Amino acid sequence: MSRIDPVTAAVIQGGLESIAIEMGHKLMRMSYSSIIRESEDFGAALTDADGMQMCECKMSTPLQSGPIPGYIRNIIKVLKERGDPVKAGDVIMHNDPYGGASHGPDVAFCVPVFLDDQLIGWSVTTAHHLDIGALSPGSCGIVDAVDTYAEGLQFKAIKVYDRGIKNEAVWHILRANIRAQDLVVGDMEAQIEASRIGAARFAELVRNNGLDETTAAFHDLMDYSERLMRNAIKDLRDGEYTATTYLDGFLDDPDPSLSKLPLVVTLKIRGDELTVDLTGTSPQLKNKPINMPLVGTVDCAVWLTIRSILLDTTTYGAIPQNSGLTRPIKIIAPLGCLANPIFPAPVIARFCSGNQLADTVMKAFAQVVPQQISAGIGNLRVVAISGLKDGNHWVHMEIMEGSYGGRFGMEGMDAVDTLYANTRNNPIEDIESHIPLRIERYELRTDAMASGQWRGGIGAIREFMFLDDAGFSLEGDGHAFKPWGFDGGSDGYVASLTLIRSDGTENILPSKVPYFEVKAGDKLVSYGPCGGGYGDARLRSYNAIEADLQDGLITKGFAENIFLI
Repeated sequence: MSRIDPVTAAVIQGGLESIAIEMGHKLMRMSYSSIIRESEDFGAALTDADGMQMCECKMSTPLQSGPIPGYIRNIIKVLKERGDPVKAGDVIMHNDPYGGASHGPDVAFCVPVFLDDQLIGWSVTTAHHLDIGALSPGSCGIVDAVDTYAEGLQFKAIKVYDRGIKNEAVWHILRANIRAQDLVVGDMEAQIEASRIGAARFAELVRNNGLDETTAAFHDLMDYSERLMRNAIKDLRDGEYTATTYLDGFLDDPDPSLSKLPLVVTLKIRGDELTVDLTGTSPQLKNKPINMPLVGTVDCAVWLTIRSILLDTTTYGAIPQNSGLTRPIKIIAPLGCLANPIFPAPVIARFCSGNQLADTVMKAFAQVVPQQISAGIGNLRVVAISGLKDGNHWVHMEIMEGSYGGRFGMEGMDAVDTLYANTRNNPIEDIESHIPLRIERYELRTDAMASGQWRGGIGAIREFMFLDDAGFSLEGDGHAFKPWGFDGGSDGYVASLTLIRSDGTENILPSKVPYFEVKAGDKLVSYGPCGGGYGDARLRSYNAIEADLQDGLITKGFAENIFLI
């Protein structure tokens, strides 16, 4: 039975969601770095006092907002163990990848919300920071860390403000150990202010509606979200469905155990409950950081994919995003596998691994709801580019787009970030106005279309020209294994990366590149992966093929060869 009338519950839910959206907008407007301001690689959410998610900012990426309940649960645990109670005025910084955070560069700033002397919730922002004091410049593209200590500074429930008083020592440590300190610290200060805004708005909403009414509305909405998910699961055929995909791993390493790493997903459907069993997934790598934290990465990859498939917003409309959605879902991941590593196994490069895991969940669901999935995605790659100017570091992070596979009735989306990483690309104008880079080429690939009744999405070509001496490192995947086609559709196309020196010498690079020095005039050329096709290409309409020809996505010869026209 409902604890509150539905109209009041809807009004309160609308108020909660508006707070999270405002937090996101304020964070974007106040941030210094393009990874937050342009790419929207941030999270904003409210939780209750125990860390159950009440709402999240819809503009944020799932890999940022999704882990927030895990951050809060671990903060509560750590502070209790220290005997350090949460007080009004506290601001707590946290980025422990084995304590709810996705990886070290994703730092949360958490503001407790009090009503009189009672803790009633948390206002939290997370964001990806350009540097966290790790092995090499930039907080992504670090692919040779031997353990978590090599991945940068670790903040485990640190009070950067204690009862409203700034802990200056922490800020001195930050500035002394982080490259591009003005950018990074400026972004952190923006997070704090956005979280404080959320806390003030939440307290005001509770004062206006009453704590009992607000709590009742939240629990009713969690129950509603849970019912939606349970009903969607109940409509599926009971059974077990297994899928396997592979990570490149480290293709240039002489140790064969570091490449062709399987990710295995078995869906176990029983009534209105779903177990996602990852048994069979590759063992963790002890000295390579593509391991994935179970809490903060693996759980988000699983939950996001299931929600996207079973509760598609085009069918269900806006669904309250809260902890109720995850109640019917259980995840099994053997301790010591890539998807549940043992501390201090390194995890900073978990981004592409987790996205490939999401794609594997999608592939398993293809056996159950074939008209609700997309064919294989083209995975993403992240490049960290840095240099020194007048003794000061500049650092830039670029998320290079992938693509979606075709799906029933729809073409695959071209040159977009995929699955749990719905970040945006950086505009060329923004890049060139802030750092010594010039984008020589930015276009879709030609004749790299996976055939099918609905074609796969097409990856982008990006060509970076270095205007000053610099360095880069790259974290990626999808250079070895083609995105999977479905129901007669062809497999997609792999990605590639080439370094062209100013003298014309070319070096083909793997999908993971440790810090690498370049000179002014050198070029880095990226070909993005192309998603798999869906359905028999012989059923593709002539009009669709003609449109692709007119758009210059394929040539006449390619169309004749692939689509047999």
